Amino acid sequence: MSWWEALLLGVVQGLTEFLPVSSSGHLTIGQTLLGVEFAEGDMLLFDVAVHAATVCSTLVVLWREVAWLLKGTLTTTAWNAEKVYAGKILLSMVPVFIVGMFFKDQVEAIFGSGLLVVGCCLLLTASLLCFAHFAKPRQKEEISWLDSFIIGLGQALAVLPGLSRSGTTIATGILLGNKKEQVAQFSFLMVLVPILGQALLDALDFLGGETTSQLSAVALVVGFVAAFLTGCAACRWMINIVKQSKLIYFAIYCCLVGVFAIVYGLC
Repeated sequence: MSWWEALLLGVVQGLTEFLPVSSSGHLTIGQTLLGVEFAEGDMLLFDVAVHAATVCSTLVVLWREVAWLLKGTLTTTAWNAEKVYAGKILLSMVPVFIVGMFFKDQVEAIFGSGLLVVGCCLLLTASLLCFAHFAKPRQKEEISWLDSFIIGLGQALAVLPGLSRSGTTIATGILLGNKKEQVAQFSFLMVLVPILGQALLDALDFLGGETTSQLSAVALVVGFVAAFLTGCAACRWMINIVKQSKLIYFAIYCCLVGVFAIVYGLC
């Protein structure tokens, strides 16, 4: 993979990790359109780099919230607001942990199914965003324990290529009656540990396996920087978009790209 292909795919990853349009689906489409064919080791290494970059983006944009959470969690106070919030985030991770532990092979098989699956999942993302846009539920003061778990179920389902993680979790939270800004913040914070965990597992698989990578250091650095910078912009942008109730535009976009992916996949 050349440096400019790494640049484009890094930009795609950084933007779509936070925008409700599916990073995995867009990476699949991008690789197909660019004609990029990854060797097994190359794919693992590039995934580790760009996912680590998006985690760094989240930490930069939400550093106040992360600092507040860490400071309160590490205190000796028996049970404070920070520990309650951290507990809800941990609860939300349970479904995706179960999927990762017991259904990893099945998920990886779906990722190799081509653009047809991606297109169908993008249409499902569009439907969820439409429901969230037009829903007028009573807004709760805070995200409950039950809502945290249900939002976590949405995150677990979003391992499917084309089903947006941020779109699914934010739409689920809004449909449950939670405030939009709170849901957006919760959605971005709840993914930090799963992404870091997956990146660590991929790195261990690469280091402990017999696979080697032909990716150049330049391509890796370019991909990381591109994903980080665009991720910072997209994270800030997405929080403002959710506040202003503009999810419908992304629903239309996902619908159009989904139809394109299905038609392209069938041709």
